[in-house]
Amino acid sequence: MKPFLFVTDLDHTLVGNDKALVELNEILNQHRQEYGTKIVYATGRSPVLYRELQVEKNLIEPDALVCSVGTEIYLDNGDTPDAGWSDILSPGWNREIVFSVAKSFPELAPQPDSEQRPLKVSFFLKEEFADKILPQIETKLQKYGLNIKLIYSSGIDLDIVPRSSDKGQAMQFLRQKWKFAAEQTVVCGDSGNDIALFAVGHERGIIVGNARPELLKWHTQYPADYRYLAQGYCAGGILEGLKYFGFL
Repeated sequence: MKPFLFVTDLDHTLVGNDKALVELNEILNQHRQEYGTKIVYATGRSPVLYRELQVEKNLIEPDALVCSVGTEIYLDNGDTPDAGWSDILSPGWNREIVFSVAKSFPELAPQPDSEQRPLKVSFFLKEEFADKILPQIETKLQKYGLNIKLIYSSGIDLDIVPRSSDKGQAMQFLRQKWKFAAEQTVVCGDSGNDIALFAVGHERGIIVGNARPELLKWHTQYPADYRYLAQGYCAGGILEGLKYFGFL
């Protein structure tokens, strides 16, 4: 057995199948202790909401936490975002302008204060308005020449972040830091904001059996033999995929 880099989304990917999660936690913990495998959680949640979920679901401590849709990386249970990653994202970002432009659209409702981060502005946007409103917001923001992109997922969540920020870029940053090859890396997800994990390179990908339509549609449009669509849901699908790729 060799060490591998394990990167997973949390809600509806790692979490959502309690029985399988207990089994997966035991296997990952043992693999980390015996072979040096690294565990990374990549979530749209802020650190505050992540801690709530960690306590609720008894999640094992990761080697790195990528949160707020890839805008923050915390290493080894630290409280301060990794400065090297923040320095990569900051040029061309202006949070005040982004928030001011976005809140001028009545269809957007700000998410709670805990989800508003230094490098992320987040709103709720109903799916029926998304196709019309998203291009308008992007056009308005582009007039300011800002380094931004819009990430819309789960039919409700809109995150505006620096262009080079997403779960996939954060994963690559850690992969290179820890010197894991793409074939030694596995990424897991279920929704639109996980596409970045699957699209950034040739890392092994596990799409859980309960994946949302936007991710399944993308997977169908851009098939790849290094990506696996599981039958099992949440942690059960991850276990299935890890065995398929020979990591376990």
